Amino acid sequence: MIASMTDTDERGGEASARQRLRERRAAAHRKAERVLSRPGFLGTLRERLTLLHDTAPGVYDLDEPADIYGNGVVEALEERVAALLGTEAAVFFPTGTMAQQVALRCWAGRTGNPAVALHALAHPEVHERGAFTAVSGLRPVRVTGEPRLPTADEVRAVEEPFGALMLELPLRDAGFVLPSWEELTEVVEAARERDAVVHFDGARLWECTVHFGRSLDEIAGLADSVYVSFYKSLDGFGGAALAGPRALVEEARAWRHRYGGMVFQQFPTALSALAGLERELPRLPRYVAHARVVAGALREGFAGAGVPWARVHPEVPHTHEFQVWLPYEPDVLAEAAALQAEETGTMLFAAAWDRGGPGLSFTEVTVRAAGLEWSTDDVRAAVAEFVTRLARVSGRPPADGAAGG
Repeated sequence: MIASMTDTDERGGEASARQRLRERRAAAHRKAERVLSRPGFLGTLRERLTLLHDTAPGVYDLDEPADIYGNGVVEALEERVAALLGTEAAVFFPTGTMAQQVALRCWAGRTGNPAVALHALAHPEVHERGAFTAVSGLRPVRVTGEPRLPTADEVRAVEEPFGALMLELPLRDAGFVLPSWEELTEVVEAARERDAVVHFDGARLWECTVHFGRSLDEIAGLADSVYVSFYKSLDGFGGAALAGPRALVEEARAWRHRYGGMVFQQFPTALSALAGLERELPRLPRYVAHARVVAGALREGFAGAGVPWARVHPEVPHTHEFQVWLPYEPDVLAEAAALQAEETGTMLFAAAWDRGGPGLSFTEVTVRAAGLEWSTDDVRAAVAEFVTRLARVSGRPPADGAAGG
């Protein structure tokens, strides 16, 4: 009993220490003068409301009545999304988790098969507490666990029938990776050979156009339905949309009500989404292009700083987000990142570090408007400053930091 209580206390202490480090990292990010990304959701209430006040008049007539249960400005947002994606209709949802469950539940009713083929790293499998099964009666069937999108051959090789194939574009937990356009079209064709519909988890679909060299409507046109997020790339307050055939969208509205998503008023979220489509969507190609510059400078910086093993994944980012892997424990890296921000005013790594294996950790890097100001030399200099603090925190010079060493 004593040992059990001690173990519990130790775990509680570790959790408290991690929480303090998270809070410190967030505070350091807010105060930092130079960052690669300054997402709106980290701002104060005053900053968020001020931005909405300044941008909303340019995207919607504010003398119109406020929305009630999805009319007005919410309908305007739905029409805008459908036009951008080239679909017959779209419906607003308060969350992407709800939108995708409803979409796939509707497809299961049409196909007669509740099995959903998807990647083992797909959002519903990793981040939704088994909601597909627990809430919607759907049955996930994992196509692959490899850190890339499924291949056409893997889809053809699934041993049981499935009603829908769900593809996350980009696959966030594998490093924001995308297939080639040819690979994507082959996977879609393979699903159709299995008499399955195709649904795109396009939470970050907005920034995929550069990699594919295709417009949003061309990309969305491959699928039977598409979900998009309004806050992950567009800096909205939240919310999502499901786009597809009008009959599917109308059924989804009924299920949205049943799932508790028929919110009385959503005008702040809808206005922020329209503002994001106006302000952020046109900038995303620039962010993607500069992310590739930053990624290359990071590789050069770590090599120049004497770090014997460091990886940027993908080497050439597919979107404006990518992973950095280093041979240290997460808490050591997080401490070094916070120290750099506190001591220099520059925060190179603002996101959390996660364990990727023994002595190996990774973080996510996002390049947005603030990052466009960074030159290659700026990135390399920031890497050198980070590595200096990493050596101080870890107690070993970079040359001793190899994984497994």
